[in-house]
Amino acid sequence: MTRRRLAALLLCLAPGAVRGQQKTYSHAQYFQHYEGTKTCLECHRQEAENFFGSQHYQWRGPAPQIENSGGKKLGKINTINDFCTSPTGNWIGLVRNSRGEVISKGCSACHAGRGLLPSNLMDERQLQNIDCLICHASGYRRDLYPANSGFEWKPILWQNREGLDSVAKRISLPTRAMCLRCHAASGGGPNYKRGDLEYKLADCDRDFDVHMASSGKNLQCVACHAGDNHRVRGRGADLSGSDMPGKPLGCTEKCHGSAPHAVAVLNRHAKRVNCTVCHIPSFAREDATDMARDWSKSAYNPEADKYTATITFEKNVRPVYAWFNGFTRAQLPGQAVRRLSDGSVGIMLPLGSRQDPEARIHAFKVHKARLPLLEGKQWIIPIVVEQFFPNGKIDPAVRRAAEEMYGVGDPRYTWTATTRYMGIYHGVQPASKALQCLDCHSPKGRMDWKALGYSGDPLDALLAARARK
Repeated sequence: MTRRRLAALLLCLAPGAVRGQQKTYSHAQYFQHYEGTKTCLECHRQEAENFFGSQHYQWRGPAPQIENSGGKKLGKINTINDFCTSPTGNWIGLVRNSRGEVISKGCSACHAGRGLLPSNLMDERQLQNIDCLICHASGYRRDLYPANSGFEWKPILWQNREGLDSVAKRISLPTRAMCLRCHAASGGGPNYKRGDLEYKLADCDRDFDVHMASSGKNLQCVACHAGDNHRVRGRGADLSGSDMPGKPLGCTEKCHGSAPHAVAVLNRHAKRVNCTVCHIPSFAREDATDMARDWSKSAYNPEADKYTATITFEKNVRPVYAWFNGFTRAQLPGQAVRRLSDGSVGIMLPLGSRQDPEARIHAFKVHKARLPLLEGKQWIIPIVVEQFFPNGKIDPAVRRAAEEMYGVGDPRYTWTATTRYMGIYHGVQPASKALQCLDCHSPKGRMDWKALGYSGDPLDALLAARARK
């Protein structure tokens, strides 16, 4: 009998497997002491090898939906964003303010590893770098500690064997709270980045999200996003890589069908309008979200004794609407910028139009920023923000990033406005709070019909045509 089958049999026979008895965690009797990832590898080596190749570990993946990817694998690790800009120069370390307090620990804080940069080469060191507990152990917490002339992420209970063993045995599929540890905190604070991933989703009511309401359907993130072999489904409009590009994620796929409404006209709308347009009237309803980030102007937070970019926050934000056919144009490192009609550089732009039969109108958060631009090449430069946070000196942080990413030692640069479109998909409200006809089809409706390729409100044209008959 294989080790894994024996483990499954023990689980079935374990106390608590019988209904009504006290709950027993699935891994409570599989090992005596947790000794890091090597303990997990004794039974789950294949799962670790699968996870090693995933976007959650590699921070890059196949990017067939990025029009200008050139066939390369893309992700956080090798692109530039308009929030913390890049892991380049920002991966790991204890950044302290003038009071000696730690104000940043690097991008690796949200990597599912223990501190090493992910490598293309899978070896034992990389496999043991995987932090299984960050996604699978309820109550697990970790912190950054000096180790081997560098730094390592360790459980905060690493010196408390009994406590760590207890936490390490609370193994389950990822819960909302586990996923939100990183995904709600990305960009520097609660809901800063995505706008529709708020900590409230961990335990919300039906009015906030009909799918994830704790007293309702209580769906976990993996109910929709789980793929095969530790791959995650879905990419939205502004993620460059994808774990499973051949299996896109949508509402109609297995839950709601192609005709989800009892009213025919609504089903006709659903063929060209994404569900989120009507069912997520606003985002950032609990926590304000970052709508603009100007890195050319530093802002000092005296309470934290830390410098940041100048950030504009908004709450209860109405989405912007645009066509999206599943493909995106990205502004990639080492590619000359392309500007929009307003003069800004499109960091991530959804593709599609009214004439495109594969496109539907989607709801977006549109994020604005100002980033450095390398003169001559017209390349976007990231920023070593970890160097900037303690003193607010942006020039050396830009220069160091230009050296590390492009090998340019004495860069001349200017500042440019940027625009990023980010899909809104979470925070679905009850049908009673969905948009009504006049929310869009009225003189003060929320749709910019001309931007969508219409001469005016299509309902007006339809009514005029009927009147002429």
